[in-house]
Amino acid sequence: MNPFRHVKNERGNVLMIVSLGFTTFLGMVGLVIDGGMFYMEKTSLQKAANAAVLSGAQELMEDEMEVELIVDEVLDQHGEAASVDQLAVFMEERVTLTLSRDMQTAFMMIFGIDAVEITAEAKAGIGPVGRADGVAPLGIDESIELEYEEEYLLRVDEEDVDTGNFGILALEGKGANTYEDTLKYGSEEEFSIGEIVGTQTGNIANPTRRAIDHLISLCDDPYDRQCGRTILIPVYKPIDPVGNQVKEVEITGFAHFYILEPLDPKDTKIRGKFIERTTHGYVEEGAIYRGAFTISLME
Repeated sequence: MNPFRHVKNERGNVLMIVSLGFTTFLGMVGLVIDGGMFYMEKTSLQKAANAAVLSGAQELMEDEMEVELIVDEVLDQHGEAASVDQLAVFMEERVTLTLSRDMQTAFMMIFGIDAVEITAEAKAGIGPVGRADGVAPLGIDESIELEYEEEYLLRVDEEDVDTGNFGILALEGKGANTYEDTLKYGSEEEFSIGEIVGTQTGNIANPTRRAIDHLISLCDDPYDRQCGRTILIPVYKPIDPVGNQVKEVEITGFAHFYILEPLDPKDTKIRGKFIERTTHGYVEEGAIYRGAFTISLME
């Protein structure tokens, strides 16, 4: 028996094992590296899809072409304009988007895998606001069917508040100073449908006048989402009204009220109009719709 032949066979087996092990090691390295690249590219593509549908959904109440234009602009900003596989717009409801593109592999090409497909799907829809902060202490009875863009008057008496169809609410506590600050800047506290709040009483005509003058000075475009002159107010259901007096109300939704002009020194009526517009806040089941809606990603 030749001992050298046995050694050669062992060397051959070792080389085969080492070769197989090295190939397996390369495969594992390739999976880790290419898997990491796939995850990062997938995440980037998903972020672009989410941003595009959220931006486009802002115009779901306006114009379909504008929705599509905004989606394209956002995707172009993310470098994904060529990745659109499908875009569907359902006005006043939702916008859906599917992106798809190939990712070139770095190591897996050793095994004949040159590229893998990456896809991302996103859907954003609109719904009535049911919870929000930045709320103004004015309100409207839910029984009123609003006509958007028509002028409404909110009467603020010298000594009390007419709480028949409109109301002055003590959102963050009673008192003229608290009321004035909340009307100027919106509530710091978040309010939601189902919450019970009290009404504001007392001499609030002058605080109202000062707050309205402040809001009027901010801007003049009711559809500018940064315009503080368009205020978010609660829609409410009166609780146990006595005659024309309401002490407490239950919030059932939210509306947008655009202030048209300053209060005349001798006038106690806030002139404004209700508009339909997106805003911050959250959709809550059961909220009634009065023109204030928000955008959110959907499953």
